[in-house]
Amino acid sequence: MGIKACAAGFCCADVYQNIGVFYPTGNGIDWGIHLARMGVSVSAVSVVGKDEYGNKMREALAAEGFDISHLRVEDGDTSVMLMALKDGVDRVHLEAIDGVMETYRPNEDDRTFILEHDIIHTDLFGNCLDLLPEWHDAGKTVVMDFSVFSQDPEYACENHFPYVDYAFMSFEEDTPELRDWVRHVQGLGPRVAVATLGEKGSIAYDGERFYECGIVPAEKVVNTVGAGDSYIAGFTKGVIDGLDIPACMKAGAELSSRVIGSFEPY
Repeated sequence: MGIKACAAGFCCADVYQNIGVFYPTGNGIDWGIHLARMGVSVSAVSVVGKDEYGNKMREALAAEGFDISHLRVEDGDTSVMLMALKDGVDRVHLEAIDGVMETYRPNEDDRTFILEHDIIHTDLFGNCLDLLPEWHDAGKTVVMDFSVFSQDPEYACENHFPYVDYAFMSFEEDTPELRDWVRHVQGLGPRVAVATLGEKGSIAYDGERFYECGIVPAEKVVNTVGAGDSYIAGFTKGVIDGLDIPACMKAGAELSSRVIGSFEPY
């Protein structure tokens, strides 16, 4: 039996009302779609509302091959990010509607189901943070996207790093101060701490040395919204395939390059 991956936590619908386009998304959802397209068995554990967007999200993820048996449907609105396309290129966030995601909590059945997976992805906004110790103690490989918030006191990320195997963070510049932080994060528990740096590539630290990876240039940059999630997905697939850290970073950079060259976030 192959590796089973679970995207547990935040999900929403990105809705471009002015052009009539909708995408199911969320850090773990984007990650999972990439992995599913690369042949990995993926499940979604989250919630949608009893509305049109909820129905569309379940249909779209099922079509991607997701197990949606624990993508719960509850009374209320699906979490939505209203978007607009400005000048045909620039994406503008208009309004975030939390909907049923605001009060979502995995129930006991969800928790048992999550533990049936080998790799679990989560984020800061999916109301799953208190489950990190449970996953860690069960020996699961935990991938977590801390985005730009790893140093933000509001999110108390240092409480979560010890339970994560692969910690991904987003920054703009590779500086000595950043390397000190990445080294500190890895020292709290992760096997590998990774900082993505946008067009400047990425760095990773495994407790012994730093690794650097440049970007893979895209022929045309159309959409950078899904760049981070696709990098994490490519890196994760490298981990699944037993690749070393530089090869995982390269896999992330290659997938990210393909994604930013198209309008879709994956």
